[in-house]
Amino acid sequence: MSNLLGGQIGLNDFIFAHKKGRPKEVEIVKSEDALGLTITDNGAGYAFIKRIKSGSVIDRIPHIQIGDHIEKLDGINVVGKRHYEVARMLKDIPTGSTFTIRLVEPMKSGFQGIAPRKGTAGSKPGKHGYGSGKETLRFKANGNAAIEDEHDDATQSGIDAINSLLDSFMGINDSELATQIWELGNNKINSMDFAEAIDASDLEAFGFTDDFIIELWGAITDARHGRYKR
Repeated sequence: MSNLLGGQIGLNDFIFAHKKGRPKEVEIVKSEDALGLTITDNGAGYAFIKRIKSGSVIDRIPHIQIGDHIEKLDGINVVGKRHYEVARMLKDIPTGSTFTIRLVEPMKSGFQGIAPRKGTAGSKPGKHGYGSGKETLRFKANGNAAIEDEHDDATQSGIDAINSLLDSFMGINDSELATQIWELGNNKINSMDFAEAIDASDLEAFGFTDDFIIELWGAITDARHGRYKR
């Protein structure tokens, strides 16, 4: 069990039991404000690299791959932290400074159940994503993993708008965090209810300002009413 990333096996989760591969430490110069990482977690304290933005700082480092588990930042163990906590630690590293990230690469056979059989046209070697492109691997709050169908246009537009606000206001590009914010606000009828939902969740630790809450609520309502064109 200790050899499995995430340390959990469910009856229906065998394709997600990723056996630990080799650890690797990479020294990175944060030459830009945004590193180009999207991080997810399995709800049990293990953060993973979900997406790497093309042309970004991380994209230029071939040793860092989608699926790598982030274990340490500058010697600080991040096991036990949520994905947005790890993202915030990366954001707080001053631009121009050098830091070390310790990753654990999953054994490639662990992803056979969800990896595409062939690379897609135009895809960059070594930076393949997983799945059909119309499904998303999501780790649930209870630690289980599932492949979900892609969101409808309104939902995806709202998540994209929230993610853009996170990037603009906080320097965090995190679709998982944006999705969590959308889900907290999607069934609310006004910004006050939405603010209370944020305060009652683990996102309260971010200390979002009232103005930023209003901006987020505006993105949610605009998406509901179809004001974003995709």
